[in-house]
Amino acid sequence: MQNILIVDDSPTIRKMVRASLQAIESVDFIEASTGLEAIEQLAVTRVQLIVLDLNMPDMHGIDVLRFVRRNAHYKSLPIVVLTTRGDETSRQTAKEAGATTYLTKPFAPQILAQAVRDLLDAAVEASPRA
Repeated sequence: MQNILIVDDSPTIRKMVRASLQAIESVDFIEASTGLEAIEQLAVTRVQLIVLDLNMPDMHGIDVLRFVRRNAHYKSLPIVVLTTRGDETSRQTAKEAGATTYLTKPFAPQILAQAVRDLLDAAVEASPRA
């Protein structure tokens, strides 16, 4: 079972993301409504991918990205930024902070699902065989 951490302060968006990814096999979902809660979840649960909003009340998504990337254990963890910010500066800042993929809201569920599938497949292929 692979865990996906969905981080967004909007319960509606978290529900939409979960619904969009429901068809992916062998996936379980963990949710966080704040950046700090996301970091707490990472401390107690192993996740294979994060879907992360940038605009959150307690800790900006960019700060979460930087925190995650400083942790050696999560250096190569796929992170999909899903945000309302469609400007090139935000996109570039997120990429520099460690975003793997950058998508904007409103989003097409099939595009999000395909991006997540591709990233999970790539991570499985890159992991060492036992």
